[in-house]
Amino acid sequence: MLKIGSYEFKSRLLLGTGKYPNFDIQKEAVNVSGTEILTFSVRRMNIFDPSQPNFLEKLDLKKYTLLPNTAGAKTAQEAVRIAKLANASGLCNMIKVEVIGCQKTLLPDPIETLKASEELLKEGFTVLPYTSDDVLLARRLEELGCHAIMPGASPIGSGQGIINPLNLSFIIEQANVPVIIDAGIGTPSDAAIAMELGADGVLLNTAVSGASDPVKMALAMKLAIEAGRLGFEAGRIPKKRYATASSPLEGMIFS
Repeated sequence: MLKIGSYEFKSRLLLGTGKYPNFDIQKEAVNVSGTEILTFSVRRMNIFDPSQPNFLEKLDLKKYTLLPNTAGAKTAQEAVRIAKLANASGLCNMIKVEVIGCQKTLLPDPIETLKASEELLKEGFTVLPYTSDDVLLARRLEELGCHAIMPGASPIGSGQGIINPLNLSFIIEQANVPVIIDAGIGTPSDAAIAMELGADGVLLNTAVSGASDPVKMALAMKLAIEAGRLGFEAGRIPKKRYATASSPLEGMIFS
């Protein structure tokens, strides 16, 4: 069970809702993924204009918890304003804090992320900050009271997968709140590795929406995350320098 603040979820896949070819494919991909959490950019959602297309109308919202994010914010002040806008619409008090500090790499601004997270925690939000794989920053965010930490595996939408498993493992080891790997996942094997490291969940978007067959990829990601989690819980065998026979020699009959 994935627990984030007062929320509980069976699925450990958090799915983004942007850049799908059309609403029908998006709806089918969401359904087969088994996700219970859908994230979206508040700035790209026409939540106050009923005349505009809205993917939420295609879904049974009783099945999902919505996770608005503050994508597009460049300062803590902007992020807080966007979060309050989402909350005012009645969507959810859970917010993904995303404050981008570099438009080329789309890496988060650590200082502004800390500021925004602190302010939103004071306002009573359930706060999930998107951050880099900085081990100390992750600790600071948890110490503030954030309900989950969301370090990137690699730059947003890059599909590079996990480029720094060591730092991610350090973040996971020290955390007392859920660690959700966010950004850069490209393949099901990337998602499985993230879970094998001990992550509590994976948030992805482009890996599914940009796939040749988003629906098949959504299912693949679901299965990969489940397999990775089971592998982590089962405990892998230690790596050894030399071979070890699968069948013991004791009790064998030799001529």
